[in-house]
Amino acid sequence: MRLVSFPAAALVVVLSVSAAAQQEYVEFASRRDGFTIIFPTQPSVTETTFKTQTGTVLPARVYTSESPAGRYQVTVADYTNIHQLATDKAKDCPPGAETCSGTESDVSSTGRGYWKADISGATIYATYLYLQRDAKLAFMGWATMDLVEGTLMNLVNNKDKSVTSVGIYMHENKLYMFEGTRPAGQPPSDWFQQNVGWLDPDGYPIRYLSVYHQGYPRPEFRRGRTPVQ
Repeated sequence: MRLVSFPAAALVVVLSVSAAAQQEYVEFASRRDGFTIIFPTQPSVTETTFKTQTGTVLPARVYTSESPAGRYQVTVADYTNIHQLATDKAKDCPPGAETCSGTESDVSSTGRGYWKADISGATIYATYLYLQRDAKLAFMGWATMDLVEGTLMNLVNNKDKSVTSVGIYMHENKLYMFEGTRPAGQPPSDWFQQNVGWLDPDGYPIRYLSVYHQGYPRPEFRRGRTPVQ
């Protein structure tokens, strides 16, 4: 079971059944970014960038689906090459500016250009960015999706009282931000960020046998028999 408590799981089932009764949903998979999820409609994909806490600019993609059911979005920031990108960025730091350049040795806690700090704190920084929105935090808690640990949030937007449900995960050096927004008075879109699945590089679905923590040795996992198309 993916969720951290039985009441939350029960809520997801109710909302999923209600949503499915209203329209056909799209089972979407991205082999490139290694995830699966259910969208209300086929999403558009936009190439963009993501700036880390210390200013390193990373490649990113945004998957967006809009329909009467609300607005649903997945942002994936790729930290795979952050070591080199942060090191290159540090070359432009003023002499002696350690808070910009970090340390030369990769056995330090920061690494050159603070690449180690950026990747270790990626999910915390993403959470911080959501908390800067003009919204009231209604819920925040820990969860796992196929045993990849992450953070769940519900935000009530001050402008129109719509509710944004958020899931933030870090898996295999990629930061994932799942969010669904529904109008005021409608059930929140918790089902969206709680239907996340993971793919290996060959497109096979995987599920870990113990909790996956970014930066720690990868735990054992089970692989599905058929890759996604």
